[in-house]
Amino acid sequence: MTEDKIKKKLEKEFRKCKEDPVYFISNFIKVVHPIFGMVNFDLYPFQQKLIQQFKSNRFSILRKFRQAGCTTLVAAYALWKCIFNSHYKVVILSKDDDASMEVLSRMKTAYDELPDWLKPPLIKDSAHALKFNNGSEIRSKSSSKQSGRSVAGSLLILDEAAFIENIDTIWAAAFPIISTGGSVIALSTVNGIGNWFHRQYNEARAGENSFKAIDINWKDHPQYHRHPGYEPMYEKLLNQDPPIDIDKWEQTTRGAISYKEWLQEYEAEFLGTGDTFVDGEILKQLKEQVNQEYGTKYNNRMRVWGDIHPHHDYVVGVDTSIGRGLDSSVAQVIDLYTGEQVAEFKSNKTPINEFATILAQIGREYNTAYIIPERNLIGHNLIYQLKEVEQYDNLFLDEKHEIGVQMADANRRQMLVAVDEAIRLNKIKLNSERTVDELLTFIIDEVGRYKADTNCHDDLIMGLALAVFGFNEIRANTPMIQHRPNDDNKFILPVSRTKYMIRTPGGLIEEEDLKWLLS
Repeated sequence: MTEDKIKKKLEKEFRKCKEDPVYFISNFIKVVHPIFGMVNFDLYPFQQKLIQQFKSNRFSILRKFRQAGCTTLVAAYALWKCIFNSHYKVVILSKDDDASMEVLSRMKTAYDELPDWLKPPLIKDSAHALKFNNGSEIRSKSSSKQSGRSVAGSLLILDEAAFIENIDTIWAAAFPIISTGGSVIALSTVNGIGNWFHRQYNEARAGENSFKAIDINWKDHPQYHRHPGYEPMYEKLLNQDPPIDIDKWEQTTRGAISYKEWLQEYEAEFLGTGDTFVDGEILKQLKEQVNQEYGTKYNNRMRVWGDIHPHHDYVVGVDTSIGRGLDSSVAQVIDLYTGEQVAEFKSNKTPINEFATILAQIGREYNTAYIIPERNLIGHNLIYQLKEVEQYDNLFLDEKHEIGVQMADANRRQMLVAVDEAIRLNKIKLNSERTVDELLTFIIDEVGRYKADTNCHDDLIMGLALAVFGFNEIRANTPMIQHRPNDDNKFILPVSRTKYMIRTPGGLIEEEDLKWLLS
């Protein structure tokens, strides 16, 4: 090939690299693989999609799983920006100075391995900076409180953003500078809740800030989950010493860490900082058994699992909020015969009078269900609306014949313990992922209190506690037809207990035989 043809070919390659970062990275960037050593950075499909997201959005926030290769990907993307743009400034912040320098070191490795015709000459090469003769520059910085005032540039990379100290202060100082034209990529594994990364990600999901929220799953990564077309790589992994079987990767990894660590490191779940109220292994089972097949009612405020059984009774636990965008009003509906959660209402924007109307409709629809509202504060308003306005009568009465449950620290704790017992003993079946997600961040704090972790909610849990309370009360004190799960088409009289605790104005009469009622 003549020199002129070689030159034209290189010019064509240069243009392709300049126009397409995926082409540039896949064909010319080399990275150090922990098993295979120095290899071409042949991008997986999920990594290609991430590059397109970074190109399309000025502000990207990426919730990632552990060892996803995303930091290396962002480093390669930033290098592409600097090579093919004049006076492009990149600033890297990570959890500490060493981590920031490590990101820069990956960029240096990638730059060193480029062919000469793709490499703009360096005019500065230090532990904290790379500067090219086209005016572009990459700097790594420590995460001090003053860092935010010195991050002016084209691209700010916040690596492991959930772990960066002082990031609130840094962001407050940096955003006014960046907002005039710069871009931001914030990426991190999760690190609990209530921190800057957690808040910004959730606000992005809700459309309340400038970030584009991006999620990736470990199953997207061909080195963690089998994908067609990667058989040669799987063969190489099996030939390692010891062998690595891609089909056993999940089982092996989960066996080496706790369930909570698995959820945080690989499922990227925002979890609470304390010990969870419900045992971790049980939470694992609950999470795996949630039912995503549900119908919706009341403008998507209520989720419904299955049809209403004409011969079953239902209990509804109700936790009330004011309906102004803060805490949520909740109704949890449980089948008294099977213990299954069959419906769940949740809304933080439903006024109390409308909520009462909806509850009355739910109650009547579910065979005049037994409704148990909390009687604290605004609960009195709901009770009045239910009883006097909606004329709904099947409401819980306490020992003083007052409607609803007066919640205090002592009985709140007892009711929550009853929820834990009902879950452990499989007395109830939870279908709702939203309820299970609240349980994941419902903790026992350092002084033994049961509470939602910082910036989390427990509305669904408290609604469930009231429903479980009613479930236990009614089943203990009322003669009931026992449901046989495998005999749905028949209505069968009970063949079980006939002695019950009967509540009277003078107290409890134990083991009154009510067989005569069932004959």
